[in-house]
Amino acid sequence: MSRIRLVLALLAASTIAGVLGGAVLGGPLPALAAPAGARVDLRVLVLADGGYPSAAIAGRLAAEGVPYDQVNLWDAARPTIDAGFLADVVDGAERAKYQAVVLPNDNPFGNSAEFTALADYERHFGIRQVDAYLWPTTNVGLAPPIYAGPLDGITATVTEAGRSGAFGYLRGPVPFEDNDPAVAESYGFPAPPAPGAAFTPLLTGTAPGGTDSGVLIGQYDADGRSQLVMTFAYNAAQEQFGLLGHGIVTWLTGGVHLGHYRNYLSVNVDDVFLPDSRWSTTGNCTPGEDCLGGETTEDIRMTPADVANAAAWQQSHGFTLDLLFNAGGSDEAVAASGTDPLTTALLAAKDSFRWTNHTYAHQFLGCVQDFTVRPWRCATDPATGAVLYASQADVAQQVADNVAWGTQHGLALDPTELVTGEHSGMRLLPQQPDDNPNLAPGLAATGIAWLGSDHSRDPAQRTVGLALTVSRYPVNVFYNAATEEEEVDEYNWIYTSRANGGSGLCEDHPDVMTCIAPVNPGTGYADYIVPLETRLTLAHVLGNDPRPHFVHQSNLTEDRLLYPLLDSVLGSYRTAFADNAPLVCDRLSASGETLRRQADWNAAIHAGTVTGYVRDGVVTVTAPAGLDVPFTVPDGTRVGGPDGELFGTAYAGAHSGYLRSTGTSALTLALPG
Repeated sequence: MSRIRLVLALLAASTIAGVLGGAVLGGPLPALAAPAGARVDLRVLVLADGGYPSAAIAGRLAAEGVPYDQVNLWDAARPTIDAGFLADVVDGAERAKYQAVVLPNDNPFGNSAEFTALADYERHFGIRQVDAYLWPTTNVGLAPPIYAGPLDGITATVTEAGRSGAFGYLRGPVPFEDNDPAVAESYGFPAPPAPGAAFTPLLTGTAPGGTDSGVLIGQYDADGRSQLVMTFAYNAAQEQFGLLGHGIVTWLTGGVHLGHYRNYLSVNVDDVFLPDSRWSTTGNCTPGEDCLGGETTEDIRMTPADVANAAAWQQSHGFTLDLLFNAGGSDEAVAASGTDPLTTALLAAKDSFRWTNHTYAHQFLGCVQDFTVRPWRCATDPATGAVLYASQADVAQQVADNVAWGTQHGLALDPTELVTGEHSGMRLLPQQPDDNPNLAPGLAATGIAWLGSDHSRDPAQRTVGLALTVSRYPVNVFYNAATEEEEVDEYNWIYTSRANGGSGLCEDHPDVMTCIAPVNPGTGYADYIVPLETRLTLAHVLGNDPRPHFVHQSNLTEDRLLYPLLDSVLGSYRTAFADNAPLVCDRLSASGETLRRQADWNAAIHAGTVTGYVRDGVVTVTAPAGLDVPFTVPDGTRVGGPDGELFGTAYAGAHSGYLRSTGTSALTLALPG
C-alpha cells in the first residue's frame, strides 16, 4: 500500500472570483418544485454505465440509506427510459417515480428520444440531475478546460456558494489523494464557466503546477433544468469522494430524503489493568503465544503517568476513549504487591473515561485450546471426540465478576455491553467454525444485549442468543508493541517478502495481502504506518459507519503509539469539516443500536415494504410496524403537520432523525414554508 501525500493550497475567494469571471459565488442555490398536487416519490434513479463515478454515487446513496433504483445502460434487456417509465398517475394525481436522477454524463443515451423524455420529466416535476463525470462543454455551461490530466495531490476548494448550500458541512479545502506518484488515480478537466452561462461553481481546483483555477463541481441551470456537473474522475474509496459524497446526495435530493447521515468515530482500548505480551524483535514472535525458541520479553503495562497523559489528551482534543477493562489484572497486581499504582491512578481519573466490560480475567471463552500443535486446535473429549468448550458457568462468571468489580469501584459502565477477551466464544476459523454453544446462555444469564466482535472475522451484525453483535475495526497498531521500533519490526515481518527479511505471509496469501518494501525502522511509523492507518480510519468515518475501532492498553504507554494516529485522524477531519458536523463518539451499545437501525432499514427498502413521497410540502411514509424510519429534512420541519413538534437533530446543515412506524398509519412531516 502506498502513502498519502496531501498538498495543501487553499485558494483565496478573490482569486477564484477573478478567474471564473461572471460566476455567482454567494447565496443559496435555486430550488426546483413540482406542480401543485403532484406526488414525488422519495427514490433516486441511477443510470449506470459500469464506470466508477456513478457507482460511487450509488454506493453513497446506499451508505446513507437513500432508496434508489439502478439501470445498467449497457444491458440490452434494460427498460426504455420514457415518460411511462418515469411517471404515471396514482389516485388521480401525477406521480414522479424518482426525486432525482444520476447519469454517468450529461447525455449517455444512444437515442434522442430517451434524452428528450428525461429532460421533459425533469422540467415538469423539478427533478435534479447529477452528471457524474464529463468533459466540459457549453452543453453544461462550461468553457474548454484549462487543463486535462492527473489531479493527484491537489487541494480543491469549496466555494462560498458551495459552503452556503449542499457542501456547507465542509470548511473549504478538499485534498485529493496522491497514493502512488507512478499511477494517476484522479483525472480531471477543470474549466471556467462559459460566458453568460447560468453556472454556479461549487468546487474549484488549480491544476498541478498551475495558477489558473477551474470548476470541478458546479450547478448549471438552463432550459428549466438543474444539473450538478462534475469534471473529474473518482471512486468510492478515495478520500475526496468521502468528503464530497454527502454534499452530492444533499444537492441531488434538495436536502429532503429518506436516510440518515453522521460521521462516527469511537476508539476502544482493550485489556485495561492487564499486561500485554511484547513482540520479540530477535525471534520475530510473541513469547507465550508463538515463540518456539525460548525467547522472553518484558510484558507491557500502563503506568500512572500514562493515565494522566490519556486524561489530558482527551481534554485537549475533545474526544473520549472507551476503556475496556479486565478487573482481574488489578486484583492480581494488588495480590502480588499489596497495592497497584495503575489501579489507583485509573480509579482517581475514572470519570474522565467511558468503561466497558472486557471480562474479569480475559479468559478464552471458546473451545478449550490445545497448544501441543501449531497452530493450536480445539481439544476434544477422548471418549466421544466432541469438542470441549468453556462452560456456561465460566462465561457467566467472567461477565458478572467484572461488572461487580466495576460497580463496586464506581465505574460508569453499561452492564448490557461486553467484549470477550480476543472476541472468544464466537466462531473463529479455522479452529472453531461455530459459536461456543455455552456462550449465548451465559450471556443471557447476565443480561448482555451487545457483544463486540472482530470486523475482520465477523463483520455483519448477528444475534448470539439474545445479544446483537457490534463489529469493531482492528487498528493496525499491534497489541504486542509499545515502541515504534517494535511496531515497525513486526509490521515488516508481516508485510514483506522472505527475500526482504519478512515472514513471506504476503507471498503465501496474495488474495488478502500485498507485499511492500520494508518500512524504514527509524521513521516508518510516522511517515508510513500513521498516514496509511489515518486513511483507512477516515474511510470508515466518512462512510456513515458506526462501528468502533479497537486498540490495546499497550498502545497508551512507552512511545504511546495511539496518539500520533489519533492526532492525524482528528486533525485531518477537523481541518476538512465545519463545526456543524462534529464526530459522533458513541459507546458500544449506541453503535450497536445504529447498526441495527441501518440493517433493518436496508432490509425494508430492499424488500419493497416502504413507500415514501412528497406532495405539496408534506412528506408521507408508510412502513412495517416497529421499523425506525430515517429522515433528512431542512430545519423547521415539523412532525405530523405545521403545528407539530420540530423534527430531528441538527447535523451537517440539515435536521435528521428517526420515527418509528406503527404499521397502521402513515408517518408525516411538514416541510418548512
